[in-house]
Amino acid sequence: MDNNCNTQKIYLSSPHMGGTEINYINDAFSQNWIAPMGPNVEGFEKDLEAYLQSSSHIAVLSSGTAALHLALINCGVSAGDEVICQSLTFSASANPIVYQGAVPVFVDSETDTWNMCPQALEIAIVDRLSKGKKVKAVIVVHLYGMPAKMNEILAVANRFNIPVIEDAAEAVGSSYNAKKCGTFGMFGILSFNGNKIITTSGGGALVCKDIEAKKHTLFLATQARDEAPHYEHSHIGYNYRLSNISAGIGRGQMEVLEERVEQRRAFNALYRDFFKDVKGVTVLTEPSTSFFSNHWLTAVVINQEATGITKEQLLARFAAANIEARPLWKPMHMQPVFEAAPYYGGTVAQDLFQNGVCLPSGSNMSASDWNRITDVLTSLFNNSEKNNTADAVSESL
Repeated sequence: MDNNCNTQKIYLSSPHMGGTEINYINDAFSQNWIAPMGPNVEGFEKDLEAYLQSSSHIAVLSSGTAALHLALINCGVSAGDEVICQSLTFSASANPIVYQGAVPVFVDSETDTWNMCPQALEIAIVDRLSKGKKVKAVIVVHLYGMPAKMNEILAVANRFNIPVIEDAAEAVGSSYNAKKCGTFGMFGILSFNGNKIITTSGGGALVCKDIEAKKHTLFLATQARDEAPHYEHSHIGYNYRLSNISAGIGRGQMEVLEERVEQRRAFNALYRDFFKDVKGVTVLTEPSTSFFSNHWLTAVVINQEATGITKEQLLARFAAANIEARPLWKPMHMQPVFEAAPYYGGTVAQDLFQNGVCLPSGSNMSASDWNRITDVLTSLFNNSEKNNTADAVSESL
């Protein structure tokens, strides 16, 4: 092994190719299908539809953000409307609301899954109605691959006839009550960004309930060109279609998706085993057998009082060892750009951000990488027994 192997950077979540991606790419080159259409695009959409095992129709697009933007348009969101969004998430969950000139209304998380709190959601809807505001859509996020409490959230939204848009950008491969994430809401969002569980370099998909919604999505995604012998446009369109080359990468990635899910879950299990005897560290874990997380990222919360360790100390120690770790997402209602937006709930999201860390979780981490990670954790938490060795990793992965 290279002498630099002990100092090479360990990334939080790096791309992990399966090997067959190049075959689909070569096919695209040999057929000169380089445009944002072609056999790989159609094949990738069919692969995803088969994997989700639902009656959904998939439109693959240039990014998860593009998919969310088109979902809002499909829901009729326009200037002045209000859209409720989970606060503890990446900004891409909220930004498309503003693209439409609408107003984001942020809702706190619950402690079981760290996702949207159904009680806070209902309070927000009722209060907006009391102020003469009608919420046009709800965006719920499956954070770090952990499914949200979809039954409860849908029950609330359905009582008020509000469509739910399911941001499953981090949850490809996760399921709730044995149903794949991304298939619960009126629309679902998938992401294939470079750091996701599978990647097309950059890309995403919109999960639609019916074929007409997919057709309208593809119309908008290809500059909204009307049927005419010339370029005729009666709607504003977007350049949001995925290329046939990128879709080829996605087709190859679909062949290893289940394997990638199991690899991420195996590392999550190793982290849980490591921290089981460490007082004051909580690992985000499925609250019951109804939840199946891909564990895209393993996230922990550190109780400074119990451990004597801060999240900043952990991040600094990893950085010194050339290992990438990151804080949890900073809640949207705490972001300067959204400081004027309404917010409903308590301090769950804020507390998680203050004390939470995402740990290295890439499916392509090696036994040597795991040893370096646990060396840092052991030295920091003064854990006398190193429960997880390279041998344990080799057996688990």
